[in-house]
Amino acid sequence: MYDIFDIHPHVLSADQSAYPLAPLGGSVSGWASTRPVTAEQLLAGMDAAGIAKAALVQASTAYGYDNSYVLDSAARYPDRFAAVACADPLAPDAAEMVRKLAAHPRLAGIRLFTTGSTMPGQAQWLNDEQTYPFWVAAADAGAPVCVQMRLAATDQLTDVLERFPATRVVLDHMAYPPIAPGQERAAADQLTPLAKYPQLYLKMTVRNTEPLAESDPQEFLGPLLDAFGPTRIAWGSNFPAAEQPLATLVELARTVLAKLPEGDQAAIFSGTARSLYPALR
Repeated sequence: MYDIFDIHPHVLSADQSAYPLAPLGGSVSGWASTRPVTAEQLLAGMDAAGIAKAALVQASTAYGYDNSYVLDSAARYPDRFAAVACADPLAPDAAEMVRKLAAHPRLAGIRLFTTGSTMPGQAQWLNDEQTYPFWVAAADAGAPVCVQMRLAATDQLTDVLERFPATRVVLDHMAYPPIAPGQERAAADQLTPLAKYPQLYLKMTVRNTEPLAESDPQEFLGPLLDAFGPTRIAWGSNFPAAEQPLATLVELARTVLAKLPEGDQAAIFSGTARSLYPALR
């Protein structure tokens, strides 16, 4: 049996005076307001769900670019957590900020938030010339960059991938392909052309497994695995933005991946995470 690593949970502190809210978009997301989860609560959920380790993803819709809590939580529980911090690539000091973040011993990667519940439109700055120092610094630091985006930004993404081949990029939620019954292969076809960029990885979360459970998973997963291979796909829960308990999210992913060879399942549940984020080893 393989380990399970979760590379997309979020945590929020119960102490807002120590960790004040400063959400991107100016308003706190609904899940952060109604069902926040502390690092300690996440650990309890992980233990119940059989999750060995997690890469905590900065809650951009709660803390914006203030990564204090996610980094402090990873430092407090180094045997269980690493951290994916959020950065502003348009900031004049973006490259220096990358270097400072990379100096943290528990940093796993850096996240760019171009769309989401508090920023519903798709931002177009992903490949803006002002971001170039950020991309170079991320490559120099060896820090993978997680990108929360929609497929509408594919042109911007491919420009980045071509300009900065040394920077590893992870697509949060697989960039939300439109998975639906009878449309599984068409959804996969929107992602498979990106497989030619070897530095690109796909993060499969509940935003993908939930619709796949109502569809034919193999029709979607088959083309993706042929194109990317299992070592460029990794699972993340999106808990607690996802309302289900962690154990339910794990079981949902297991069900969707059930027909894959065990080696492919092992790669998606932990092997890819190990190679992508050395801090989790």
